[in-house]
Amino acid sequence: MGERKEETGKKSEGEVRKAVATRDAYGKALFELGTRRSDIVVLDADLSGSTKTKKFAEAFPGRFFNIGIAEQDMICTAGGLSLTGKVPFASTFAVFEAGRAWEQIRQTICYSSLNVKLVSTHAGITVGEDGASHQALEDVALMRVLPGMTVIVPADGFETEQVINAVAEYIGPVYVRLGRAKVPAVLPEGYTFQIGKAHTFRLGKDANILASGIMVSVALDACARLEAAGLDAGVVNVSTIKPLDEGAVLRAADASRLIVTAEEHSIIGGLGSAVCELIAEKGPRSCGVKRIGVRDTFGRSGKPEELMKLYGLSAEEIVKTVQASL
Repeated sequence: MGERKEETGKKSEGEVRKAVATRDAYGKALFELGTRRSDIVVLDADLSGSTKTKKFAEAFPGRFFNIGIAEQDMICTAGGLSLTGKVPFASTFAVFEAGRAWEQIRQTICYSSLNVKLVSTHAGITVGEDGASHQALEDVALMRVLPGMTVIVPADGFETEQVINAVAEYIGPVYVRLGRAKVPAVLPEGYTFQIGKAHTFRLGKDANILASGIMVSVALDACARLEAAGLDAGVVNVSTIKPLDEGAVLRAADASRLIVTAEEHSIIGGLGSAVCELIAEKGPRSCGVKRIGVRDTFGRSGKPEELMKLYGLSAEEIVKTVQASL
């Protein structure tokens, strides 16, 4: 088998402070974690330059394992390492980890409740020109359905670093979904991530937007536009998809006439589905729900910003949805 092509390119310090890809934040956090804890081991499927595990590999070669283009083997090896007391982080592109190795994740990791951290990068349509074959739009649904699996989608680099440290302390299988493109910093200084807890920026009386990942910054933009149009809207960052913060979701539903979910994922099986399931069972009947996401289709090749607009993952689409629904 031939080697996979890896991405290169350095970011200036100014760029990193303004916006950072969550995969870059992962690489930084993983390296720092490795300096503090000797039980942290990292596995990759021949993509360490792209997943940003390369810095860990260079610093701690005895604790890094390039399994090659063999994702199923990577998962099983990670499971074995966890049984020796190590805390393995296994990384590759989301479409390969959640898709190609799903059976191994189910049978080896989740069935035995092994302490393995699956950190996937290059999720969603913002992978861009690599096209539909590499754009994982189903991974949250695939991981969310597995018993015992925790599913986290950080909103920005700041939150990603906290997520990586939190899941290293957490005992049990975790899936963390990261992206390729840079995303704006949206969470305030002093914010502390907790597994299973959403962060409410503010609650609105007309509509509340529940978002994850890159869509949190888009939701905040939409909220400002709605306010300018005379509508009272709020935004909640639901970074933990499972277990869902039921209290935060229900408070948002109780406070407003409409909930809009926004995710860079299929509207089937992800954040939108989780919120709809909860509100259908426990939420107020007076609150409607609309889902913003990819609608039962595959992606395509294109520039990330063009694809976001094409698939309706935009502030404009959220504003139109709120106005039409209300």
